[in-house]
Amino acid sequence: MNATPTKDHAKASATPRSASRSAARLSAVQALYQMDMTGIDASDVVAEFEKHRLGDIAKSIGAPEADRALFEDIVLGVVREQQAIDPVLDAHLADGWRLARVDSILRAILRSAAFELALRDDIPAKAVINEYVDIAHAYFGPDEPKVVNGILDQLARSRRAHEFERKSDE
Repeated sequence: MNATPTKDHAKASATPRSASRSAARLSAVQALYQMDMTGIDASDVVAEFEKHRLGDIAKSIGAPEADRALFEDIVLGVVREQQAIDPVLDAHLADGWRLARVDSILRAILRSAAFELALRDDIPAKAVINEYVDIAHAYFGPDEPKVVNGILDQLARSRRAHEFERKSDE
């Protein structure tokens, strides 16, 4: 599996802030994948991305500059909270599947999204789900994004049920 998306992830109509956040999420998934493949330390990969991959390089290829604070929060947060995140994700996988058996990119997507759903209440759950489903579409065919959507929807509804309750005036 290549850690380079096969499709353009950034949406043409995205606002500068949302494009910056999308770039941060994509970069975080790539950083977590790199850590998984190489065993590099989280602080080292964050420093490498901030020095070489975010900002100037993004601009040189016409991509939005990543929200560095969100990027760092996701990468370091996933590492810090991984022992809590992984069992929750395992519980939402199909019977007989464990996160360790899942493709590395898919695992990075799920961990990043689970971190945001659990610890970033300032970001709406539906936005988190949509962003990571889009990232899954950038790397995979039609099946994996459906898996990501299903798992994240279940996780969001269990963690943030209040965001999914119908309003009485609707």
